[in-house]
Amino acid sequence: MVEPLVVLIVACEIGFWVVLGAGLLARYALRMRRLGAVLLVCTPLVDVVLLVATVFDLRAGGEAKTVHGIAAIYLGMSVAFGHSMLRWADQRVAHRFAGGPPPTKPPREGPAKVRYEWREWGKFALAWAIACGVMLLLMYVVGTPERTQVLWGQMRLMTIVGVVWLLGWPVWHTVGEVINGKPAEKVTDKGE
Repeated sequence: MVEPLVVLIVACEIGFWVVLGAGLLARYALRMRRLGAVLLVCTPLVDVVLLVATVFDLRAGGEAKTVHGIAAIYLGMSVAFGHSMLRWADQRVAHRFAGGPPPTKPPREGPAKVRYEWREWGKFALAWAIACGVMLLLMYVVGTPERTQVLWGQMRLMTIVGVVWLLGWPVWHTVGEVINGKPAEKVTDKGE
């Protein structure tokens, strides 16, 4: 039998994209910019529904399961990456249907690439903090450490993902830029 919370997570993901699509449709196809903006601002409400349902599920006496941690991770990722996902979709729809400029692409090299990688990892760090904070809140709500062990494991796993991301992208590109970057020009005295 499928966990009701799994169904809710899937419904929230679908709901996010439906609200996003409706906002973009109202904004560009129907030319109702204010309604489109309101719908786009409402996308985080989907996350609130998921958080409340997760808390109620655990308050009912259930043991924390993997799905509760996934709900917390989904919430963190949605909050941290949601704005950039909205911008990504908005740029493409504006370009395709409203004569907007071509969507921006991530930089491929140089200092701009390094800044981009650190910014993206910073979003993950925010997602990690939110997800772990929610998991700690869920542990507090449950109140019994034996019923929340799985959440500790998920926090550890998310931390490992963050360290791998940190070393594999921002640090890697930073070191590469330092090694391959142009050396600073010598400052010489005009009198020489």
